[in-house]
Amino acid sequence: MAYTLPDLRYQAAERDEQALRRHMKSFKLAPRFSVGIWYFSPGGGRFHDRYVPDKTIPERIEMAKQMADLGVTGIEAHYPAEINEGNIDLYKGLAKAGVKVVGVPFSHFFDKEFEFGCLSNPDPKVRAKAIDIAEGALKVVQEIGAGAAISWPGIDGYTYMLGTVYPWMWQTFERSLAEAMDRVPGVRVAIEPKPYEPAPNNIYRTTAEGILAAQRIMGHLKDEKNVKAVKDGHALVGLNPEIGHVTMGGEPLAAAYSLVGMHGMLAHTHWNSQPFGNYDQDLNVGVVNVQEALALVYALKMMGYKEWFGIDINPERMPVQKAVEINIKVITRLNEKVESLPHDQIIDIYLHPDEHRGDLEALLAQYL
Repeated sequence: MAYTLPDLRYQAAERDEQALRRHMKSFKLAPRFSVGIWYFSPGGGRFHDRYVPDKTIPERIEMAKQMADLGVTGIEAHYPAEINEGNIDLYKGLAKAGVKVVGVPFSHFFDKEFEFGCLSNPDPKVRAKAIDIAEGALKVVQEIGAGAAISWPGIDGYTYMLGTVYPWMWQTFERSLAEAMDRVPGVRVAIEPKPYEPAPNNIYRTTAEGILAAQRIMGHLKDEKNVKAVKDGHALVGLNPEIGHVTMGGEPLAAAYSLVGMHGMLAHTHWNSQPFGNYDQDLNVGVVNVQEALALVYALKMMGYKEWFGIDINPERMPVQKAVEINIKVITRLNEKVESLPHDQIIDIYLHPDEHRGDLEALLAQYL
């Protein structure tokens, strides 16, 4: 399956009032759902043992086939921990059952040797291995036709504010990723920012930091094919914002995702829910702050979002199939509610707030 770079430039389109009104009436979100194979049999946490038996990759592939009946059409798997040259044929067989690989995150955070970071590690030998992993993942994306590789630099970052040479940390990470991308040109990488965990302070804590990093990484690319793609306006480095991570950073979901879209960088999205000020819980969509999730769906409709809705949860106390079914139903219901909203009226309220005092509040109360 040949790789084709998904064109995200539509996300940055500017619309005047009439164009936005037409768009909100004509465009309907059509969520495509993907799942992460890593949570098919969740492991233990820092303070407790695992609650369910571990499962092999072939066993998880069989589980994914059953999820096709729930509406799942995509799967994500880390390279090389979950997808690699030795088992890629299993995933190609899964695609024949209607569930294709759509994202390949780097295995850049778990191994002992990455204790002090991966692509930003000050040890060039460790950094070289991290670059090789990124290169391998990009080759898998290219071979299997996924949308993007995903870089969640969870172990890259710092512990203490004093003693960190910030420019070195950022420059090393960004040049290392650019090196891997130049080895496999024309393939997109999506960065997933997060404020903290497992590093006490992650290297890119916020959405804006992720956007700036993506821009700098694209500036480091040297391969002719990569340089041309960037020159043509493609975000060869995009973002994969996750609801939980964005919430942990205290950012409003709709605004954060919209900012990424304004730059034509929303390569993928991860969906769950998260209480503010807590550890990363990966709860089911909508069980916390459902109003924010609704606003996010509305913002994606306004953007014209066409990429994947990646369900990223940790269903350690319920069957994974049941959790996936619940999340698909919730996102579908949110989308239906968004479609039922009076878009012209909402635009009027925004453009003429002095004439519509309390109208938005009344409208939201009506649609609860």
